[in-house]
Amino acid sequence: MKVNIYDLNGEVKNKIELPDIFSHPVRPDVIKKAFDILRANKRQPYGVDPTAGKKHATASAGKGLGVSRVPRLTQIGSRRAALAPGTVGGRRAHPPKAEKNWKEKINKKEKQLAIKSALSATKDKNIVKQRGHRFDEKITLPIIIENKFKNLKKTKEVIEVLKKLKVYEDIKRAEEGKHIRAGKGKRRGRKYKIPKSILIISNKGDIHKSASNIPGLDVITPDQINIEHLAPGGNPGRLTIFTEEAIKQIGGK
Repeated sequence: MKVNIYDLNGEVKNKIELPDIFSHPVRPDVIKKAFDILRANKRQPYGVDPTAGKKHATASAGKGLGVSRVPRLTQIGSRRAALAPGTVGGRRAHPPKAEKNWKEKINKKEKQLAIKSALSATKDKNIVKQRGHRFDEKITLPIIIENKFKNLKKTKEVIEVLKKLKVYEDIKRAEEGKHIRAGKGKRRGRKYKIPKSILIISNKGDIHKSASNIPGLDVITPDQINIEHLAPGGNPGRLTIFTEEAIKQIGGK
């Protein structure tokens, strides 16, 4: 399958044969599994203080006194229960433990299949549309651009190129979709959620800095490719821009 190579003005500069890695069938089941395992392995263990709820001086009355044997505070004149689960200030019955292992495993070939499958999804216009991305119907996917793109030093220059490629509507979609997170996360340093927009895959260059603050846009190198970038949320078909040398490097793997 041949696709266009675009210059910085959005004009077709040349054509290129897509590497074989883009010819794998799209497997949403394998992609979703790989994504879930990746997120599970990034999870931070959490747990309670092992001594929580056990810091009171308590004693039980014992049998034969006609009262419950729940532990009570040993203070003179106090009959308040403590220590036992269900009592005010008592311990949790089955608290989360910090030593719990949240890690999950995936077969090496299965992981590779997921990445190849997610790469293949980037060339299918119907799958990309299903993710909600906006782009001009006339462009070929995945979008491949000349290597000069990675040397753009200013954000406004990157935006200008995206407009000429007729994909800037997707950036506006992400910008307009910014909203306050539901739940407690809004109080924990992650107040806003922004929809994922374009993914740029390029070798090291100025683009990694100049495009870093565009809403919803991510910039990575070919070595950093993973399921979380190619299929956010486990859903394949992210709108992706490759530089010429990046697509050749991926095809050589």
